[in-house]
Amino acid sequence: MNFLLWGTLFFSILWASVVSAIPSRTIDTRASSPFVSTSGSGFVVNGSSLKYIGTNVYWLPTLNTNEDIRNTLANISALGIKVVRLWAFNDVETIPVNGTWLQLVQNGTVSVNNGPNGLQKLDTVIQLAEEQGLYVILSLTNNWDPVPLSNTTRPRNYLSNNYGGMDTYVRQFGLQTHDEFYTNPSILTSFLNYTTQVVSRYVNSPSVFSYELANDARCNSTLPASTTCTTETITTWHATVAAHIRSIDPNHLISSGVGGYLCPDCPKLYPLTAPAPPVTSPAPGKKKRSQAKPVTKKQILREQSERRRRNREVAKRAGTLVEDGVRVRGRWVSTTTKRQQSSTSGSLYDGSYGVDSQDISNIPDIGFSSFQLFPDQQSYGPDDPNVPSWQSIEQNGAQWITTQAQSAAAVGKPAVLTAFGLVTQANAPDFVPFNSTVAPFASENLAKRQSTLGYGVTDQQQATTYTTWLNTGIAAGLNGIVQYQWGQSGLTAEPGTTISPSTTTGESPTPSSPGETPTPQQTTGESPNDGYAITGSNTVQQILGNSAQSIAAD
Repeated sequence: MNFLLWGTLFFSILWASVVSAIPSRTIDTRASSPFVSTSGSGFVVNGSSLKYIGTNVYWLPTLNTNEDIRNTLANISALGIKVVRLWAFNDVETIPVNGTWLQLVQNGTVSVNNGPNGLQKLDTVIQLAEEQGLYVILSLTNNWDPVPLSNTTRPRNYLSNNYGGMDTYVRQFGLQTHDEFYTNPSILTSFLNYTTQVVSRYVNSPSVFSYELANDARCNSTLPASTTCTTETITTWHATVAAHIRSIDPNHLISSGVGGYLCPDCPKLYPLTAPAPPVTSPAPGKKKRSQAKPVTKKQILREQSERRRRNREVAKRAGTLVEDGVRVRGRWVSTTTKRQQSSTSGSLYDGSYGVDSQDISNIPDIGFSSFQLFPDQQSYGPDDPNVPSWQSIEQNGAQWITTQAQSAAAVGKPAVLTAFGLVTQANAPDFVPFNSTVAPFASENLAKRQSTLGYGVTDQQQATTYTTWLNTGIAAGLNGIVQYQWGQSGLTAEPGTTISPSTTTGESPTPSSPGETPTPQQTTGESPNDGYAITGSNTVQQILGNSAQSIAAD
């Protein structure tokens, strides 16, 4: 192994260990700065506080015309949405004939595409976002990168997990386990080089909200984890990359992009330090805030039990109570399985994913806490038999939101829900899990069509759940809430690109009389849909618009 590469990794890890002894701080810059910064547990820009509703548009740099990008951003801005989150990476293993690509990763070497279909495309997005008064979260890589099946009919870059990412590096550098992305010196050097080329372009751009180090980083992905990957592995990598970005760009925030998994019992590289108690009295009419405490497993179990008790009382009064145990001498007793379920807080809180969100949020160069919410891909708590399944999802999601707000408050930094989504019955045939390339409920044949029956929530249930989650987040003090994902129609479609022909408009190409030249068809397409797109959903758009007004007034 090259001594220089080993030296780079050793210095990075040593630096991460040194700064672990430094008390947590929040990056504060000039109060009147045009760059978004933090002041305590809030965001500030141009001297004013900032809370926002956002949306995900990972595919935005792949659109075929600047006008499509402009129109998409204008539609988003018209709702009062302030922030868009997108992929600032697009790794390929061979250079494609058509479409956008940002970096070639091949046989242990990397090269960055600075051309019109490369980073210049990202430049255009940043410029047009600024024209619309929008801020952009730039995510630098993805945990999820399954190899597409050979018979897939989706164009490249259609799915969010089809932009390369961590496993592309691991495969192309001849390695075996997913977490070698975090520890291998050659990969680290290559990723830091790419990061440098992106970050250095936007040092002076006020429309960049933050650099997100990775989407949903974990020990495992499609490739397995090694036996040595722990929460400290993932935390150290975040500290290393964040320090690297900070050395290049003093102006912008840095965020993690993790899913929010917590591990109260895991060892900490960045332990919390008890802040001094507040000495100021609350303003008249305001309640005195108690000091935020770190989340504990005991607290989680207590809250789940209390919610379950309330649901039972409501069901009992309604005459719909479902007893989920066995009757012994006239009394209901939990079964062994139920007792086991109630005595654990599950993988969300045990570090099994290799993620300790609180420890990562407490890294000095990380500006705010991040988490995600996808009940179709992750359980956020036990189902309650005394409420409909969709209401269990709604309630578990609301608890996850308040838990994350508490965790961020304990660190003393802002909290942002960077992605949330819930698959509807209408979207079920398009739903593809993040760690897959297969739509399990697609309707290619009769058996699969039958399997879609009953999967997903109704449009009304989605609207109710989204409203609950948004209101819960605003009430809990979240500083940003970002829906996943936006949907856009009427886009320019070109064969071989992400937006491929799907519908046609205009006159028929058949001539109306002999010798007449046919009228050319105008081909349009829709933005990608992995089961979460809100294309044509006026209800969800209205909910987002209303929430944008509410959070701005909070």
